[in-house]
Amino acid sequence: MSRVTLAQWQMLAAVVDHGGFSRAAEAIHKSPSTLNHAVHKLEEQLGVAVLEPVGRQVRLTEAGEMLLRRARQLLDNASSLEDVASRLAEGLEAEIVLAIDQLFPPDALARALDAFSAAFPYVRVQLHETVLNGGVEMLQEGEADLLVSGVGARGFLGEPLVTVRFVAVAHPDHALHRLGRALDLRDLEQHRQLVVRDSAQGQAQDAGWLKAEQRWTVSHLDTSIGMLERNLGFAWVPETRLGDSLEAGRLKPLPLTAGGVRQVPLQLIHRDEDRAGPATRAMAQQLRDSLREVDVGESFEENER
Repeated sequence: MSRVTLAQWQMLAAVVDHGGFSRAAEAIHKSPSTLNHAVHKLEEQLGVAVLEPVGRQVRLTEAGEMLLRRARQLLDNASSLEDVASRLAEGLEAEIVLAIDQLFPPDALARALDAFSAAFPYVRVQLHETVLNGGVEMLQEGEADLLVSGVGARGFLGEPLVTVRFVAVAHPDHALHRLGRALDLRDLEQHRQLVVRDSAQGQAQDAGWLKAEQRWTVSHLDTSIGMLERNLGFAWVPETRLGDSLEAGRLKPLPLTAGGVRQVPLQLIHRDEDRAGPATRAMAQQLRDSLREVDVGESFEENER
């Protein structure tokens, strides 16, 4: 057991912060004799002088400065611990689990997480970046508190969030671009298509156009984009992840006569909205708000207008 209590460190800090025992006593509603006794007892327990007189004032000794600097860390941690306990007593979750489809705009997700962390610094967040049925599977197995998905979850009601546009693209030097004409789906069949694997462990599914003779399947959109920029194939990619690649000329939309652009509506789904805690509800709101702050095309609210 520690020989010195947090209360003793608090009283020492008060004496130093307020420049003496009398002022500190008024500030923390203790008698000067109580503070004096606490500090002297602290020095006796530690075997180190922490204060020295300077005229009618007192100041920290060199050892006292080092000890109080470390003690303030203890005091801050104790205050944080009490704040966490208070929030938990009010029903605040210690951790929330998010299953977010990789289609969700990354800038919006970063903003949402940053704003959430500022409001709930002690709530841990587990983020799972999912594809197709991966997030739905987590939700149905009770492993996710919130899901953002382009796939409906049977038995759950979803709230429309945003519609994401997919664009068929390839490197500017790709053989399809070198044809120099409008393309149809038959042209694509002879070239390598890059697709992203369903992250579900159970009932995975294929989605989109998958008729190319050659196909590479990867686990993340960023991997697909990296391969596209190396001229290793063509793919349909969410427009929200194409900004830099298109602007820098590393990728170029394929001139398809039809099917070059397709749209996928994303929805927000709670595992159990009625039982959702304050942190889960706040995260859901931050995800909604972040879409209004980032240029992501058409949000549900814009579609409604």
